[in-house]
Amino acid sequence: MHFTKKSVTVYLISGPLGVGKSTVSKTLASAINQCVLIEGDLLLHVYRGETEPPWEERLRLAWLNIAAVTRNFLLNELDVVIDFVVEDELQWFLDQLTDFDVTLYYVVLHAEPDTLTTRLHQRGDVQYIHRSLFLRNKLMASPVNEPYLLDTDSKKPNELAEEIIKNSRFRIQG
Repeated sequence: MHFTKKSVTVYLISGPLGVGKSTVSKTLASAINQCVLIEGDLLLHVYRGETEPPWEERLRLAWLNIAAVTRNFLLNELDVVIDFVVEDELQWFLDQLTDFDVTLYYVVLHAEPDTLTTRLHQRGDVQYIHRSLFLRNKLMASPVNEPYLLDTDSKKPNELAEEIIKNSRFRIQG
């Protein structure tokens, strides 16, 4: 008996803090039939107790776990939406999936600095404003990210999710 494997898709949603990654990722995941949502921050903030590894080690382990969990879901023919900041890890992550027949969409959400500052103030995360603005500038200046930038300032989460699904410019050509 011959089984046809389902085509699977991974949506990797990046962007600075306060840009709407979580909201857009949840909206996107809800719009896809049989999909899982991996919230990278949950894998980054798993440590308990008095000490935790240094930032670089926590980030490295978070990415290893994101890749492993993604692979497990792909093996079970489920589409995956990943909500996590991608700084320099895109090629590494792609390399982790080379043995899968997967369609990968990559989106870097961005917003104006005033929008990010306002959103972080509203949610009580004022301490992250400097980091958010740093990440915004870094992500937007990266030539790798340029084709995948999506402005969140003037669109609602459902409009952004629809654009991500329908616009082939977010598809990474393998």
